[in-house]
Amino acid sequence: MNKVVGVKFRNNGKVYDFDSGHFVLKKGDKVMVITEEGPAIGCVCTDPQNRNARDSNRPLKKIFRLATEDEVRRYEEGIRIEQEVYQYCYQRVKERGIPMSLVGVERRFDGSKIVVYFTADGRVDFRELVKDLVKKFRTRIEMRQIGVRHQAKMVGGLGACGRPLCCSTFIQSFEPVTIKMAKEQNLSLNPSKISGMCGRLMCCLAFEEDFYRKAKKEMPKVGRRIHTRYGEGKVVRQNALKKSVTVLLESGAEAEVDLTEIDQVDNKREKEKR
Repeated sequence: MNKVVGVKFRNNGKVYDFDSGHFVLKKGDKVMVITEEGPAIGCVCTDPQNRNARDSNRPLKKIFRLATEDEVRRYEEGIRIEQEVYQYCYQRVKERGIPMSLVGVERRFDGSKIVVYFTADGRVDFRELVKDLVKKFRTRIEMRQIGVRHQAKMVGGLGACGRPLCCSTFIQSFEPVTIKMAKEQNLSLNPSKISGMCGRLMCCLAFEEDFYRKAKKEMPKVGRRIHTRYGEGKVVRQNALKKSVTVLLESGAEAEVDLTEIDQVDNKREKEKR
């Protein structure tokens, strides 16, 4: 069975899984792969690993071959050109007063096209900017406007949890995130607490939603009256991670009660009635 290796195309870019085919690879190897955008050079950044049963049916593109020394030089030259394009483009945007924020530049390995990524509040007239870039670099220029989430995905960084951003490491596509998800997870609705680096609601709210929904189905609903060893009371909060509920007792005090403890008390009450 062929092994899987992680390949990235930028120093701080996302890691993509590729089928190593018959090649014996190690960290640091430069490889040629064929992507939807054409041929590209990437760097192997993980040790080869066997495919587990869960991912055995997931289609993976294969490593085309090891990159030659000449191709590696062209790759490094391409990175230098990208930096030059970014600096020149930034200067021209500033001089022309165009209301846009540059995010990054990507040059195709064969030099056929340069893509400039930017963010803006609305539509932007960049025709004169494109003319400047074409005149300077003598190649096809594509201006691509992206959203703030894609900007964070490209730039990368650390989230509030202290780990690299989910969008720049493993999230394949962005899912809708709503304030209702934060409410269901009993999080503070302070925007600074539930917003990511992009200024939008944190993506982790979406992929943790299923866990909270399933966990809360096994809990007594908020407002329900239950019996506990502290006495009778009303559920005011559900604590999904702790598998417990907070109960407002008739005395006015609050008590945190484990779910298993509630079951034991309820069963005892049923036996007493019989």
